[in-house]
Amino acid sequence: LPTVTLEGKHLARIILSIKPLLSSGLQEILSLMRKAYEMDAWCFDLPTIKHHQSFKELMSFTEDETLIGLPHIAAEEGASLSGIPLHRFEAKVNATITKNLFSPDLIKRLKEMGAWRRPYFFPIPETSEVFTQKEIDRISFDSSRFDRALSPFQPGDMPFLLIGERYGDWLLGLGRMDLLKEMVSRTKEKGFIPILSGQWATFFLPKAKSVDAAAYAIPINKKRSFFDLSHASDLIKKFDKPVISLDPLAGKGLLAKPDEAFSFLFDELKIYLAIAEVSSEGEMERILKSVEKISSLRPRRKA
Repeated sequence: LPTVTLEGKHLARIILSIKPLLSSGLQEILSLMRKAYEMDAWCFDLPTIKHHQSFKELMSFTEDETLIGLPHIAAEEGASLSGIPLHRFEAKVNATITKNLFSPDLIKRLKEMGAWRRPYFFPIPETSEVFTQKEIDRISFDSSRFDRALSPFQPGDMPFLLIGERYGDWLLGLGRMDLLKEMVSRTKEKGFIPILSGQWATFFLPKAKSVDAAAYAIPINKKRSFFDLSHASDLIKKFDKPVISLDPLAGKGLLAKPDEAFSFLFDELKIYLAIAEVSSEGEMERILKSVEKISSLRPRRKA
């Protein structure tokens, strides 16, 4: 696979995120990881503890020290309100963000298109109660809980760490970018290279740019671009820091012709790398073979 260098470390430009169709058990994940390794994949996305355990077993089985895993830490792990983890106030967070960011017309349009039910958009608020500004100001960085979330990972075989996910956007929506900056700083202190991840490109990228991460990971496709793919594409083209595409083949419709999706990402948008979800050996073969068709991924021939 073609590689790219980020903070002095090599990464594959297409990283596989294993998500078996029938079960997400450790053995199913490990089995697909082994098959991917046999196809020369050496970088793996690790969104759950089962993926982390499977990756450790793969390292032990292969004794291959060049393998690299990308574990995730949700931003909610490092945020608390009066000593209570912020995710326990999720309904109230959701209601506050909805009130602050979404106009009534936009909410109506999202409901009509069914977007409100998708997990990467906000669910319909379950409460009308919102945070006061004083409560938002009292949200603090929970260093001990964040350190516990970091503890299973070692920067030797997992030098990169994806921080954020949906609470990355939510903290930005609450105006608490400072908490994300503290989390990024903490991961650097622990020896990791932080990659900041969010869900909505057109909201996340302009705000998150001031957070000193090595790269910025966001979904880039028609279904998950909040809410304008053209606007998101323009932002990415002008963004002067490394951008990573999450789940570029969402909905599986693009799996039949992944080379078209990857050509758009790598040739047109000039992204650094893509993290692609795969559910079977056949999907892995299709994706890895598509690399040969992408002009920007082909090695340059010596004159």
